[in-house]
Amino acid sequence: MNLPEYHCLRHEQPEPGIHLVTIDRPRALNALDTTTLAELASVVARLAVDPDARALLLTGEGAKAFVAGADISQMQSLSPEQARAFSAKASRLFLDIEALPVPAIALVNGYALGGGCELALACDWIVAAEGAVFGQPEVNLGIPPGFGGTQRLPRRIAPGKALELLFTGRQVKADEAVAIGLANEKVPADALLARGMELARTIASKGPFAVRLVKQAWQRGQSLDLAQACAVESDLFGLAFSSADQKEGMRAFLEKRAAVFRGD
Repeated sequence: MNLPEYHCLRHEQPEPGIHLVTIDRPRALNALDTTTLAELASVVARLAVDPDARALLLTGEGAKAFVAGADISQMQSLSPEQARAFSAKASRLFLDIEALPVPAIALVNGYALGGGCELALACDWIVAAEGAVFGQPEVNLGIPPGFGGTQRLPRRIAPGKALELLFTGRQVKADEAVAIGLANEKVPADALLARGMELARTIASKGPFAVRLVKQAWQRGQSLDLAQACAVESDLFGLAFSSADQKEGMRAFLEKRAAVFRGD
């Protein structure tokens, strides 16, 4: 897969199947403007149709910020119609990140505020550096969150705690983020990328078809009641038995050897 160059982010492939995207606007604390959103949308669209992709790692450039929020200098003069369009554009992108067929992991290396917190929430799980700070401080600007924060935060953590953070704009550090379930774990800042790569390698070593089915089952089941969601799971479980990965995985288990998966 040939990786194009971008102005506001870097897209790298450090190992086969593992994609690392770094938001690269450190002077603006990696704030999300329209160009950054468009470039990230381009990356996500490519990964969505890449059969060799196994995992996405998403982080920010520098030691200060993952993404400090949406770019306020660009937002401040928007009309109501323009603001709605800006929100809708980011919301579509974050839904596309959520819908990627492979796991997405946010490596939060600093401030993840407003749109940055919402970007992390669109990922499947979050690893926080020791200096990470999360929050939805939009009420301090006289606006509500616009990139999915009012919807994803109460789905990620206890609704009462989410509403507290949304109503007050209070920020939480890494330890509290882990304690309330916002982040999965905290690691030293200098170990963040290594931990992300470790997780991505673990995912890449599993049956790729099965991993994609797990994510598909989770995504499709969220809008269904339990019985319907379990029926979806049964359908996907059956589908797995049409794959070469299933045959290889079970054969390898019985033969007491490591499986060699091909992703089909």
